[in-house]
Amino acid sequence: MTESQRIDKWLWQARFFKTRGLAQRMCSLGRVRVNSQRVYKTHHPLKVGDILTFAYGSEVRVIRILSIPGRRGPAIEAQSCYENVCGND
Repeated sequence: MTESQRIDKWLWQARFFKTRGLAQRMCSLGRVRVNSQRVYKTHHPLKVGDILTFAYGSEVRVIRILSIPGRRGPAIEAQSCYENVCGND
């Protein structure tokens, strides 16, 4: 069985959003894409290898999921869960 996690929880644990509620709002408004498909459900499952595209501040982030975190840890731990696909540093 492939390990997966809800998209809102992953975005929060990977420290892209300060609260899980903000991550849920972005998903329910359709402002997040998984593998080029717009997502409206906060419970959409993510798995390793998926590509996420979403607005982050004034830029658009495109990232590949490398792992599913077990907790919302420090930033350095969160950064090891993904890699940038397009020129974001």
